[in-house]
Amino acid sequence: MNRLAREHSPYLLQHAENPVDWFPWGDEAFAKARLEHKPIFLSIGYSTCHWCHVMAHESFENDKVASVLNDGFVSIKLDREERPDVDRVYMTFVQATTGSGGWPMSVWLTPDLKPFYGGTYFPPESRWGRPGFVDILGEISRVWKSEPEKVQGSADALTVQLRSVGSAAMSSELPGGFALERTAASFREAFDRVNGGFGTSPKFPRPSELLFLFREYARAGNTDARDIALATLGAMASGGMRDHIGGGFHRYSVDAAWRVPHFEKMLYDQAQLVLAFLEGAQVSGDRFYADVAEDTLRYVLRQMTDEAGGFYSAEDADSLPPEDVGNPGAHSKEGAFYLWTAGELAALLGSDATIVTERFGIKAEGNAPSDPQEEFTGKNLLYIARSAEDIAKELSRTPEDVKAVLDRARLRMFEARAGRPRPYLDDKVLTAWNGLMIAAFARAARVIRAAGGDAAPYLDAARRAATFVRARMWNAPAGTLLRRYRRGEASIDGYAEDYAYLIFGLLELFQTDPDVSWLEWAEVLQRRQDELFWDEGAGGWFSTTGQDATVLLRMKEDYDGAEPTASSVSVFNLLTLSHLIEEPRWVDRIEKTFKFFASRLEQMGRGVPMMAAALSTYLAGIRQVVVVGEGLGDGDLGRSVGQRYLPFALSLNLTAERQQALASKLPFVAAMHSVDGSPAAYVCRDFTCRAPATNAVDLERELSSGAGL
Repeated sequence: MNRLAREHSPYLLQHAENPVDWFPWGDEAFAKARLEHKPIFLSIGYSTCHWCHVMAHESFENDKVASVLNDGFVSIKLDREERPDVDRVYMTFVQATTGSGGWPMSVWLTPDLKPFYGGTYFPPESRWGRPGFVDILGEISRVWKSEPEKVQGSADALTVQLRSVGSAAMSSELPGGFALERTAASFREAFDRVNGGFGTSPKFPRPSELLFLFREYARAGNTDARDIALATLGAMASGGMRDHIGGGFHRYSVDAAWRVPHFEKMLYDQAQLVLAFLEGAQVSGDRFYADVAEDTLRYVLRQMTDEAGGFYSAEDADSLPPEDVGNPGAHSKEGAFYLWTAGELAALLGSDATIVTERFGIKAEGNAPSDPQEEFTGKNLLYIARSAEDIAKELSRTPEDVKAVLDRARLRMFEARAGRPRPYLDDKVLTAWNGLMIAAFARAARVIRAAGGDAAPYLDAARRAATFVRARMWNAPAGTLLRRYRRGEASIDGYAEDYAYLIFGLLELFQTDPDVSWLEWAEVLQRRQDELFWDEGAGGWFSTTGQDATVLLRMKEDYDGAEPTASSVSVFNLLTLSHLIEEPRWVDRIEKTFKFFASRLEQMGRGVPMMAAALSTYLAGIRQVVVVGEGLGDGDLGRSVGQRYLPFALSLNLTAERQQALASKLPFVAAMHSVDGSPAAYVCRDFTCRAPATNAVDLERELSSGAGL
């Protein structure tokens, strides 16, 4: 056992028995490096990272490699999900010096934490055009000992360059609709009209792109934007990136056709994809998209939810193949839990196997591509190869009969798969990702309820998760939000994204369940976030407070990647909050942030699609839609609101009791009342309301009278 055995991070605990003399990120490691004048080897990853496992097995579990590390370096292991602040600094360095990045990330630092060399995965010996890890260690050790001043000088110069990253000047003008039209056009140009999605391979789900495209359809009537987004959602839902047996989505597709996934499942992907599929359902009126969202939510409830209500972080890509159970020398393999042989399915499903084979493109020799490690050889990935209607026609059966067979087969495959060794579950609860998932469950409750479905489990999940975070990760007297909870211990002061994503979730929850406590907490968190992270000079929110001297740079993210930036989500939050609570400073912060991001929005809008979606919302203008007298959207007026795609409106459904409780906090709802004892809907802009509608037809007319509504 090494020092990592005392940590709470699942990733660090995975390395607690390595022969490497690992340190966690902290003063003990830094002091040792200074005292012994050794370079630091910093290894950054996360618990469900496939190539992190590969490098660990090849190098960190190897006694000879460990000896080289222990003799010449101070080795630090860091969980990027717990410490995104540290990860971002060194990822910026690696991307700037190598042109790419990823995990595992390997960075060499001076004792004062300045980077001088880095990369991602390194094989133990030189192969595949990559230098070998042992060779790199030897060369770095040699140069460090023979030319330490040269290494330090290089590190100093590189750090100066890093400090200039993201220092764009704020524009004097707000970006306008032209920037959004240009961004939508760039997505159209990059759209893969054969396979859906953008570009070639690999293809990552980036739901913020789709949220932007849907808003441009609503704001500007851009039907191309709508169709591109719907086609991309359909391709992801039909491809191998979706788990067609257990629900949920894998991390990304390694090929252009969405066929071959990288099998890990991340909570933030599930949350954001649910939001995108729900919007797809509202935009298209097609129940298919809502069904995919619900299937994903059921997976999260079943596999990624703590008994107390919090949501876990991820499931691994790797697991032990069923045929290797009991073999003491066996190792986990990527996708083993999800792959099938044709023989397995024939034995399991009997006469139903024919339809399943046609549906999922099953082949006797396997439909998964061969790979250097032979992990997929002879196995089948599941993807929608043929529609139920096509299969029914070929087999002279009805589509309903084929769908019944597929439903029956799915259950049997799910039960059979449950007997296999499951992928590792990272059971830490992260505030930021829980905020996204709260938003997804809360939004789903509104949409599904309006469509006549059972929304109770989704609303309950959102409430329980918010209560979990408030009870375990929020210190109200100190005004401190913590980032990580695991097995009774909460730690690490929250970053801007933790505040922003949680506020986003609470505002979605408030619109579904208008309990004043959700709004009050969101307001408190927003004011605290502004106090800790707002950049009064240039606009936008820094990722960190800048208080930790071991983090070289105080960064402000300007790229909406797999997770959107804190600034993008915060603008959305302030757009909502400022249309509930009158606060001039929030309007100023919205506009300052748009001015800070103006050059990105105007020149490289594809890089900031969530910010572009926020700008689309700002330019369209927000309405307040309040139904009084119906409660949680169970009546005709509430269903009318919930069924429509209203990206530029915030909505509340209030019983008389809820209305009274909110009146002091939201004075504009106090004067609203039922009409002749019947429920009424008020459509307002800037706190000024039109005459109330008392039936669905009149409400539809009111909602259709404004752009995007």
